[in-house]
Amino acid sequence: MIEPSMLATYIASRICHDLISPVASVNSALELLDDTTDPEMQAQAEQLLVSGAEAATARLQLLRYAFGSAGLSDSAADRHEVKTIIESFMSTHKPNVEWDIQTEHFSCSHARVLMNMVILAAGSIPRGGTVHLKVANQGDALNLTATAIGPRAKVSDYTISIFNERLPGEGWSARTIQPLFTRMVVDELGGEIECTSEAETVTYRAINLRGKG
Repeated sequence: MIEPSMLATYIASRICHDLISPVASVNSALELLDDTTDPEMQAQAEQLLVSGAEAATARLQLLRYAFGSAGLSDSAADRHEVKTIIESFMSTHKPNVEWDIQTEHFSCSHARVLMNMVILAAGSIPRGGTVHLKVANQGDALNLTATAIGPRAKVSDYTISIFNERLPGEGWSARTIQPLFTRMVVDELGGEIECTSEAETVTYRAINLRGKG
């Protein structure tokens, strides 16, 4: 569906897109500190520096897991670490996050899928709301659900096309590559990815994943 070199290019672009805002805040804060001697302005710059650095770190930690080698292992994931990474990432966006974990085995590969679903769910409610995450066994398989609830919740047309194994109408880009990569990591675990939309709710489901990811 896409050449490996282009996949890598667009993923790199997506990562840069997600990091540019907090990194720019850090740069602006440093410039302000260099340009002012006013104590009040310096305090504001220091606050901007701290918040920008924290946001950049939170996003980088999740992106490292979602796209990088941290999510490749079949070993059991540290659930506390996974929750911390996702909650820190969500703190840099308007929606909050709720949890419902009902499984004894949750691998790093499963966490990788979940983090990609979190990115999609957060993007479905940019005005804020709640992302509800559920992890549950179904027989020997594992199902992951990310439900985005908020005003004007919406799933993009290109996401629906990609989940149905069709090319996005607007072509590949840093924006459209996210649902493709999510589908790819779900495929690697033998599962299926789907999404549904209704009034103020978008639900992403990764179903029938290998329980021993």
